[in-house]
Amino acid sequence: MANVHVAEVFRARSTIVRAVRKVLDDEGFLEVETPTLHTLIGGAAARPFTTHHNALDMSLFMRIAPELYLKRLLVGGLERVYEIGRCYRNEGLSTRHNPEFTMLEFYRAYATYEDLMNFTEVMLREVDKSLAAAMPEAHARWLAERPFSLDEPFARIPIAESVSRAAAATQIAAWADAAKGASLLPALGADFGEHIKEWAKSSPRAKAIDWGNFRKGYLKCDNDGERLFCCYEYLAEPFLVDDYKAADGKRSLPVFIKDYPFETSPLARRNDARPELVDRFELFVHGRELCNAFSELNDPDDQAERFREQVAKKAKGAEETMDYDADYVNALEHGMPPAAGFGMGIDRLAMMLTSSPSIRDVILFPLLRPEGGA
Repeated sequence: MANVHVAEVFRARSTIVRAVRKVLDDEGFLEVETPTLHTLIGGAAARPFTTHHNALDMSLFMRIAPELYLKRLLVGGLERVYEIGRCYRNEGLSTRHNPEFTMLEFYRAYATYEDLMNFTEVMLREVDKSLAAAMPEAHARWLAERPFSLDEPFARIPIAESVSRAAAATQIAAWADAAKGASLLPALGADFGEHIKEWAKSSPRAKAIDWGNFRKGYLKCDNDGERLFCCYEYLAEPFLVDDYKAADGKRSLPVFIKDYPFETSPLARRNDARPELVDRFELFVHGRELCNAFSELNDPDDQAERFREQVAKKAKGAEETMDYDADYVNALEHGMPPAAGFGMGIDRLAMMLTSSPSIRDVILFPLLRPEGGA
């Protein structure tokens, strides 16, 4: 009632959701609904909300992702399916996180993650085009405010290459081999704490690294795949906006970070040429993660082993892990076609296209601390 621009954002959100549906419907996808009450934790690595069904005296989890049910539909012969629905993750509040949020997930048989990278670029441009047609004045204002460009082909960078580039940017002499494309892990060793003060003096970029949390995260890693991902999170991801620019040199370029270590991706298919990696990408737009996608793992034995690894991590105290889903492994044993899957937060998409700084700006009723409460 008090702010016309707030109303514009929510009209835009509705337009965005309709446009996403149209793109998928026109590509032959079937919209479906899957359960929001789950008996197991699966589909993503996150802490769930718990609830209880009184009549069955059964503990349940609010879903953190619809993934494993949607892939069961691929097994059942529905080759292109999608769902736009609420998911729930018991995590902190921030400008990018709300405990309940709206997720788009779609799955396409006989496609790869490379196909989905191409489709993602097309989909985002089509949705933005629909928004411009529906709300031309507001869109022109949002477009002028955007620090990124959707007009050019997005960057596509393997995660190991992104770490090498980040290592080069620090100008840390001990990282010279990594800057040339070698692994950074030998230079870091088991614990690089004694070198932090020296390395941080190497350049303004090196000084800007969150060394304390980088070291803490690195020491918690159990294998080289997790260590590579940790290096990416602290050395490369915070600087994507600076490292990948559009042709004008002013706006940032969206970046597909791809080819993740298999240890960090328990549901993704291993790369045929390099089995230590999986065929996965995440898209970052002006430094913010927008979507996650991969070629799906459809080998039941490999999937069972990765579930067991998740259970082992849970036994060691890790909170953001999945359960062993025997029913899903059984479904894979019946046969799932080669496929690729995609997940994107609708709230983050609305933030991106309307130049909204906080997720609270695009959710009508975000979770807030009670007035005057503790």
